[in-house]
Amino acid sequence: MATLSFNKKEIEKEIKLNDTIIEKINMMGIPAEVSGEKLDIEILPNRSDLLSMQGFLRAVKAFLGKETGLKKYLVNKPERDYKVRIDASLKNIRPYTACAIVKGLKFDEAKIKEIIDMQEKLHATLGRNRKKAAIGIYPLEKISLPIKFEARKPTDIKFVPLEMSEELNGLQILQKHPTGREYAYLLDEMEKYPVFVDAKGKILSMPPVINSNETGKIEEKTRDVFVECSGFDFESLNKILNIIVTTLADMGGKIYAMELDYGKKEVTPNLLPEKIKINLDYFNKIVGLNIKENDLEKLLPKMGYEYKNGEVLVPAWRSDILHERDIVEDIAIAYGYENLLPEIPKVATIGEESNEAKIESKVADILTGLGIIEVSSLHLIKEDEAKRLGLGENEKIEVSNSKTEFKILRPNLSIPAFRILSENKDNEYPQKIFEIGNAFERDKSGKSETGINENKKLLVACSPSNFTEAKQILEYLARMLRIKFELRESKNKNMIEGRTGSVVINGKEIGFIGDVDIETLRRWNIKMPVSLFEIDLGEIFNILRFKN
Repeated sequence: MATLSFNKKEIEKEIKLNDTIIEKINMMGIPAEVSGEKLDIEILPNRSDLLSMQGFLRAVKAFLGKETGLKKYLVNKPERDYKVRIDASLKNIRPYTACAIVKGLKFDEAKIKEIIDMQEKLHATLGRNRKKAAIGIYPLEKISLPIKFEARKPTDIKFVPLEMSEELNGLQILQKHPTGREYAYLLDEMEKYPVFVDAKGKILSMPPVINSNETGKIEEKTRDVFVECSGFDFESLNKILNIIVTTLADMGGKIYAMELDYGKKEVTPNLLPEKIKINLDYFNKIVGLNIKENDLEKLLPKMGYEYKNGEVLVPAWRSDILHERDIVEDIAIAYGYENLLPEIPKVATIGEESNEAKIESKVADILTGLGIIEVSSLHLIKEDEAKRLGLGENEKIEVSNSKTEFKILRPNLSIPAFRILSENKDNEYPQKIFEIGNAFERDKSGKSETGINENKKLLVACSPSNFTEAKQILEYLARMLRIKFELRESKNKNMIEGRTGSVVINGKEIGFIGDVDIETLRRWNIKMPVSLFEIDLGEIFNILRFKN
């Protein structure tokens, strides 16, 4: 959750703050209070469009009925040199960017601080601390267009980084500059680093680390800016860019598109709204109301949407709207949670924890008692993660219309475990984690309605570790659960041959155990040895249910 403080006088140029208005802002799901000459608010991570005063005011004015509906922004066509060429050398480094130009701005010290604060909060939230996305904002008068986004060897990158007077190369920036040291891990072990370069060969920045002091610093005299977002998912970058340019437009700027050359042409920003169908019966069932079509026409504009013929036009800067259910939540907010009447459901049964849940809790307690940390990961994985573990095409189950780079249902818990160990490779060792969760596979029997089977699995991974330690943990777990298993020698393409086994219970193979091979560790950029076991809990549920 991000905490923001806005100048009360600036807010009251648009909205007169009093107890009633503060209460309404709170009912929007934005905790707010006046503290002296400041308005303090708290923004949930999903509402990144509210991380500026302009975005906050846009949402609140719609909710209060002052400026309802979908706000329109004019995007001017690219001028002749408003182009960015993306070099193929970035493919495995930082492959995407989304860019724009905003003109006619009037900056002062307060506005510059606002922009920097919004930039850093976007880095921390949507940008995942710059790993997923990094943002650069540059004074256009110091840049020669068109611009090139390319990768260079660290020793071939030379510029004066922000707030320094000494020219450094790429490696030196990561060693000497405070920001360089903080984000050095993002470029760790890469042979080349990404850079933005203008038409005269000036380096604008080395994302995701630092801008140039010459071309990457906004000042009060700056009127026009070049904005870029770089990262690994083009759609996410577009959302972030949309948040920034609409904020700058609300500061008085004019938005100009840029033409991106990836070999094929892309034009950003794209502020066209997304269309999502809303089912009135679905809303009434979830919320417990009986509203009509004409009610939607009144409620949706209060949340900044437009509604036409059963379709909701979603603002291009709303990164949190992924599904019809997200719109249902906003309609409920517009209706007013305070207007919903509590009702005791007519249920004639008494709730009880299932046997499976009890067993899961017992397994978790046993492993936690061994000092192993429980983790919980997403049910979806990325395409490149599937490739790194060598999944075949028939093993991949891709979801349709994914809004993020996570598009494939995880077939096991090993992939999320490798991701976690990779992301924490520079943290303290030893690292011992476990996860209990669902994995997904195609149903070959044809009995499943969806064609997909969900299996509850347990994974334990330790680093640095070896087969013996993993076997000891498995044996202890089995002893505490009062079940018997056996190990049979087997092969696994990601494990060391001769130090891998199948876990068998009652003659049925339920998983594997072993040491991860060096090539797999290299692909995941994991620096220490890893041993793990992953087993299907279904057979264990059956055994313990029978015993109970």
